Amino acid sequence: MKPISYILKEKVWVTPALYSIGAILLSLASFYLDMYFTERLQNYIPQIFLTSVEVGQTILGILTAAMLTMTTFTFSTVLVVLTMYTSQFSPRAPENFIRSRSTKHVLGIFVAGFIFNLLSLLYIREDIFDHEILTTTIGILLVFFCIATFAYYIHFVATNIQISTLINKLIDDADNVISQYVELQDENFVTMENWEPVKKQETLKADSAGYIQFLDLVGLVKFAQKQDIQIDVIVKIGEYVYEGKPLMHIYTEGGKSITLNRFLTIGNEQTAEQDLGYAIQKIVEVGIRAISPGRQDPNTTNDILIRLGHLLGKMGHLKTDDLVLTDDQEINRVLYRFSPYRDILYRAYYQLSYQGRSDISVISSMTESLTVTAALAPKMRHETIWKTQLYILEGINKEALKEADWAYLQKKVDELAEMTAQKTVDLTIYNKK
Repeated sequence: MKPISYILKEKVWVTPALYSIGAILLSLASFYLDMYFTERLQNYIPQIFLTSVEVGQTILGILTAAMLTMTTFTFSTVLVVLTMYTSQFSPRAPENFIRSRSTKHVLGIFVAGFIFNLLSLLYIREDIFDHEILTTTIGILLVFFCIATFAYYIHFVATNIQISTLINKLIDDADNVISQYVELQDENFVTMENWEPVKKQETLKADSAGYIQFLDLVGLVKFAQKQDIQIDVIVKIGEYVYEGKPLMHIYTEGGKSITLNRFLTIGNEQTAEQDLGYAIQKIVEVGIRAISPGRQDPNTTNDILIRLGHLLGKMGHLKTDDLVLTDDQEINRVLYRFSPYRDILYRAYYQLSYQGRSDISVISSMTESLTVTAALAPKMRHETIWKTQLYILEGINKEALKEADWAYLQKKVDELAEMTAQKTVDLTIYNKK
């Protein structure tokens, strides 16, 4: 994905704008159809589809008002859903609704219906047409389509306000990011070899402050091969940079100036398109909100933890730390620093372990989550997974658990220890009061 298409995808107004342009073109087409062809084809068009100019103006006026009302109601619904997402789930959850394809297309269809009927009402006048017209029927058909879309949108909203739908969406977003990195590492000769560039020629610095939203690593490799240079990317996707902060070191034997700004995008907000850490963070935040004192919904958090374990297990197959991307001639071209796997696990559990430190169901679900992670991750990750379990155990509120709770948790910990080939822990150590 190129930066320009990435930016357009993130802008909510683009899809309605395209529909609006289509509505303008359709209104012009129907105007010229009535002006030059309808009268000639009257014998071939069923009379029921033709109306006089006066009747057409009346009907189109009613349809225009109806479409404006429907569009206003839709926008109001969007605002209500966004408010509910923010208060119930996470401040970062609304973007999943407002940027969804269904929301953008529905808004675009309603706006297009309003624009078509309004312009058609402007075009058809008795001083222009002295015969019956077909535009009214086209407007009615368009409104029928809008009504069907409205019915679909009601179902869409009713489905998306459910917590299970949001969780599935967030999981799919994170899974898509993981798939991108798997494909990147499989197709671009990722190695762990030593990075030994030639003399440093220049440093690319940020020209504005914000988050690294997009980084075209594949494009960087191809560009580096074409220019016969090496590039050291010293920032991560999702990292906040200030104006003037170094972004990349460019190594070349020549003295030519290299510009790489087109391979990255800096914006005011984090996005989950490429930022795996942010995608995981959004999932974790929903789980944290579910066990907050005002909600007390640990079952939702437990469901999230199991799904989180599945994602972290898949992430275990990614090469992390300092990675070198080579070109098709196996020449080192780009160095990019992924987050270490231990940091990924820590950031996934450290807030949940604190918020759920007194709830045995959440504590045991975190252990089950790590067990799922260990089952899916390669053996080289097992020690790191086990250390994460020890970190969670250290944070337990010992005063809140009873003897039966400790016995239940011991079984879960023993299962994880067996899975990771580690020596289990006797929880009586943590049970001392």
